[in-house]
Amino acid sequence: MDDLRDIFKKNSAELQRAAGDLTEFHRQVLAVVELLRRTFAGNHRVFVAGNGGSATQAQHLSDELVGRFRTNRRPYPVIALTADSAVLTCIGNDFGFEKIFSRQLEALGAAGDVFVGLSTSGESPNILEACSVARQQGMKIVALTGPQGKLSGLADLAIIAPTEISTRMQELHLHAIHLLCEAFENDAMQ
Repeated sequence: MDDLRDIFKKNSAELQRAAGDLTEFHRQVLAVVELLRRTFAGNHRVFVAGNGGSATQAQHLSDELVGRFRTNRRPYPVIALTADSAVLTCIGNDFGFEKIFSRQLEALGAAGDVFVGLSTSGESPNILEACSVARQQGMKIVALTGPQGKLSGLADLAIIAPTEISTRMQELHLHAIHLLCEAFENDAMQ
């Protein structure tokens, strides 16, 4: 049990360090809020994607904005590209795993829409490929990532978790998702 307590303390200390000064992180989240407000006001959609834990976070963002976070309010058009197993396996089988999100954006995305890509490494080939297609489609690109990798350089806006530890990044990405939801809940209350 003492070993587990030490592990817990170490992980919690890492999170506290990463969350120590989130001033820049909050500025990045606010910039994304403003982009999404304009996107929704223009009757455009948001597409989100990630792999593994980032896939579940992409779906969480979609769920909270289409459904509800804390209060009943209008739903927002957010589509998780990770949710349709038949489409994912069809594209993966026929075109390759790196095309599972980009092919969907080719079919569904349009100028004025937004693609949100989550990748802790900033190097996920299928997310980078989706960014390329999103750009060709005239979409804006938002990255949720860490301080390394190519993803933030491909994005119009990036929310960068201030840590190189992937588990802490995911925790801060979840925090960013909840902050985004709080912003739209607050809008509904006004």
